[in-house]
Amino acid sequence: MAIDAERLGLRAEDLGERTWVAALAELIGTMLFVFLGCGSVVIVVGVIEASPASDPAALTAIAVAHGLAIAIMVAAAANISGGHINPAVTCAAVLTGKLKLGPGIVYVAAQLAGAVIGALLLKLIFIDSVEGSLGAHALNDAALDSTGAGVIVEVVLTFVLVYVVFATAMDPRGAAGNIAPLAIGFAILIDHLVGVPLTGASMNPARSFGPALVAGEWDDHWVFWVGPLVGAALAGLVYTFAFMNRPDSD
Repeated sequence: MAIDAERLGLRAEDLGERTWVAALAELIGTMLFVFLGCGSVVIVVGVIEASPASDPAALTAIAVAHGLAIAIMVAAAANISGGHINPAVTCAAVLTGKLKLGPGIVYVAAQLAGAVIGALLLKLIFIDSVEGSLGAHALNDAALDSTGAGVIVEVVLTFVLVYVVFATAMDPRGAAGNIAPLAIGFAILIDHLVGVPLTGASMNPARSFGPALVAGEWDDHWVFWVGPLVGAALAGLVYTFAFMNRPDSD
């Protein structure tokens, strides 16, 4: 069977300058998101020495930092790359035909590279005694029934996030423009309030991968790929086929 290069986005024009400029925006956006998000975790846990699992103020600080960081980065990259800043969002976009496979692969590679650079910058500036795991995600075995429960948490949290992304940023009839980054930021914020004490609230394989690689923290790392990718796929498919393809109302 011949490969449909045009449909898959594997032609030279699909992987041209425009795609690489968009990938650079994704790299920078993800790098800064990881630096700010993981940085907030290191500050709260390592410098202030507060636990988000037991201190509501610490939990709120981390949630707000991640929510504001993603809102800012999505807004900055929206007109260049669409402002994915997340392999799960990119995979959902590819799955639903919003982005071709070739550019999608380039996006994900850029996001992972950006996440690693962001984590390396944190390791460079913090001393060993406070850097900890650089904000790497981990399951809270004291609160979760099983590893499978952690996967379910990540599926649901990512479903919330990607559902909002599709409703506000990818649906041409949605609340686009300046509202989309704000809505996405609030989705991240509320997801963190629920998920940080349970799984760390990944929703983003790049956000998990960067600090895990730099800090060498790989326990249950697969959860932070499987959960977000499944949740994103479900959200993208549900929104696309149930709502985005709806007939125009009179």
